Amino acid sequence: MIRPVELIERKRDGGELTPHELEELMLGYARDEIPDYQLAAFCMAVFFRGLTGAETYALMEAMIKTGETVDLRSALGRKVVDKHSTGGVGDKTSIAVGPIVAACGVPFAKMSGRGLGHTGGTLDKLESIPGFRIELSTEELIEQVKSAGMAIVGATADLVPADKRLYALRDVTATVDNYSLIAASIMSKKIAGGAEAIVLDVKVGDGAFMKSEADARTLAETMLELGRNAGREVVCLLTDMDQPLGRAVGNALEIREAIATLRGEGPPDFVELVLAASSRLLTLSDLGIDEAESRERVERALADGSAVEAYERWVRAQGGDPDESALPAAPVVSGLAASRAGYVAELGAVRVGQAALHLGAGRQAKDDEIDHAVGVLCLRKRGDRVAQGEALCEIHARTEEAAADAAQELESAYVLADEPPPESAVVIDVIA
Repeated sequence: MIRPVELIERKRDGGELTPHELEELMLGYARDEIPDYQLAAFCMAVFFRGLTGAETYALMEAMIKTGETVDLRSALGRKVVDKHSTGGVGDKTSIAVGPIVAACGVPFAKMSGRGLGHTGGTLDKLESIPGFRIELSTEELIEQVKSAGMAIVGATADLVPADKRLYALRDVTATVDNYSLIAASIMSKKIAGGAEAIVLDVKVGDGAFMKSEADARTLAETMLELGRNAGREVVCLLTDMDQPLGRAVGNALEIREAIATLRGEGPPDFVELVLAASSRLLTLSDLGIDEAESRERVERALADGSAVEAYERWVRAQGGDPDESALPAAPVVSGLAASRAGYVAELGAVRVGQAALHLGAGRQAKDDEIDHAVGVLCLRKRGDRVAQGEALCEIHARTEEAAADAAQELESAYVLADEPPPESAVVIDVIA
């Protein structure tokens, strides 16, 4: 039997823990045999001393062993692909990528989460769709992927339960910002969820968890190594989050933008990321095709309407109404006019996310209710030319007062200049 205080002391002093010790620590915590205060002390020791690559992998495996795992390969007889993002403002990528991949004949299964703060959650966006079910049993998940080609669901309580508890503890003890703890948390869920090939979208910039490219690259490489050691195929995309992704920020607004993208009418930066992620997933799949052919098939799925058909089939399979007109709409829609002519030099992702949050599109505490109708449409983004008085963005609000408050926040998000900023791509790098 391990003594948690000895493990905490050893890690505090820079020592290394064995896989058996980490496994016993996580299992004991999941069984309520080890109290929160000792795990909090352990997390703080890790925060300051770090974990080796071997310890990080052992921690990930230990967290997986605290719950059930899903064997999608055996159930479906196919290699199943998945995509994960580290979170950002306006990031509705999976909602467009899943149907494209499914339309190309590759099974896509994703267990997703909710948003907190200015970062939106995929499940919250999907719940904008009337009737959409996010809670499926493992058997229902498998049957749906067989019949509809894809599913995006909430993780069950039995999947990596230690991670859920540990994340909540880290959130209230200022120990979230550690590469090893972040990587082990993300990858434990991906591996327990059964996907064999994973594209990781690691955001970097103002609206991202990782503010610098160097930090984002370190996190990406840590997750890549964990995936490799677990026998998974993983590709990491480093992507820009200095401004919101796409134009829509807010749940129903983002669903509309995802649908428009599947029709071939999405905003350029969002389309670029969707094409990149979808193509990479096809390349990793069991189709046996290279990147050039993957890209061709993805573009064909958008052009021939099969991606939209896959979206509608998926939403119906999960009990939702795929008709865009069924999505909720805000009663008040107003614009923010440019105070001068010029170019958009900056569009702060966090400020836009906070404005949407204060409108009611996100939650500041775990139990907050979300207003799925409200949000912001960024009509002009970095590099766009604007005339004085031209609308920079569109505010979708519940009341006139809320719209006016959001306009003040959004005014500070926009920086206008006489010259356009340097051009930049949404995909900064691919790490494979």
